[in-house]
Amino acid sequence: MGTLLGWQAGLMPGWMPRENHHQVIKAITSQVIEARKNAGHHAGMMTIRSTFPDLLRQWRSRRRLSQLALAAEAGLSQRHLSFLECGKAQPSREMALRLADQLALPPRERNALLAAAGFSPQTQERAADHPDLAAAMEVVGRILDGHAPHPALAVDRNWNLVRANAPALALLEGIAPHLLVPPVNVLRVSLHPDGLAPRIRNYREWRAHLLERLGQQADMSGDAEIAALVEELGAYPVPTGAKAQPVAGRDRHAGIAVPLELLAGETVLSFLSTTTVFGTALDIFLSELVIESFFPADAATAAAMTALSASLADEAPAG
Repeated sequence: MGTLLGWQAGLMPGWMPRENHHQVIKAITSQVIEARKNAGHHAGMMTIRSTFPDLLRQWRSRRRLSQLALAAEAGLSQRHLSFLECGKAQPSREMALRLADQLALPPRERNALLAAAGFSPQTQERAADHPDLAAAMEVVGRILDGHAPHPALAVDRNWNLVRANAPALALLEGIAPHLLVPPVNVLRVSLHPDGLAPRIRNYREWRAHLLERLGQQADMSGDAEIAALVEELGAYPVPTGAKAQPVAGRDRHAGIAVPLELLAGETVLSFLSTTTVFGTALDIFLSELVIESFFPADAATAAAMTALSASLADEAPAG
C-alpha cells in the first residue's frame, strides 16, 4: 500500500517504486489469463466420470429433497425417478434438463449431468481471452475501471483473480510474492498471514463473513476445490491485535453488511462490498464470473481513495 500511505505518513519500508506500479498491474492481469489457459478448468466434485444415477442421487441429497418431492416438482412418477436413480431407466435430454431445472443446477453442473446421460453440453465454456468473449471482457473492464477511485475486481468460480482495477491492485502492494503467483486467489490473499490479514482490523468478523459465504457456495455447487478452500482459510491463525467480533445486533450496519476495515499506516480504511453476477450469460466462464465492488463506508475512506486515484493517474505512463 505504498502509494496509498503516501498521503500522510510517507512510503512504507519496502514499498514498490512508483514507476513500477503500472508494470505490476499489466503483469498480474496478463499472467492470470495465461495461468487460467494453461491450468484448464476444474470441474469440482460432480465430474462427468460419475454416472447419471450417481449424480442425480447426489444432487437430490444435496438439495435435501425426497424422491417423492423431486418427482412431483419435475412432473414424473416416483417410480420413474427411482428407476432413473438406479439405472433401470435412461433419461431423455429433455428429462435430464427438467431435473436439472428442479435441482437448480448451475451451468457447469448442468453440463456434467447431461454428459453423464450421454448428451452434448447445453452451455459453452471458453477462456477469458477467447476472441468470442472479447466484447464481454471489455465490458467487464469498463465496469471495473468505472468504479474508480474505489477498488473493484472480477473473480472466477474459485475466487481466482481475473481482472482488477488500479485501486484494487494498489492495495495488493506489499503482499508476499508467493501469494501473487497466478492464479491469485483473492480470499487467500485476504486472510493469509502473509497477505492482508495483519492489516485487517476486524479480521475475525471479516473471516466469519467470508467463510459463511464460501460455505454456502460449496454447499450449492458441490465443488471440492471450494470445500478445500473453506478448510484452508478456516485454519489460518488470527493476527495479533485483531478486534473481537461484534455482539449480534449491536453492529453499526444493522447486520445487513459486513465492513472490511483495512489498516493503512495510522488510517483505517472502511469498505462495504457488493457483488455483480452475469446470471443470463450463455457461457460458463461468464456465468461464474463475479464482480466484487468496494464502496467507502465513511468520508475518510472516500477521501483517501480519491487521493490514491489521483496519485495513480499522475504516475500513469503517457500514451
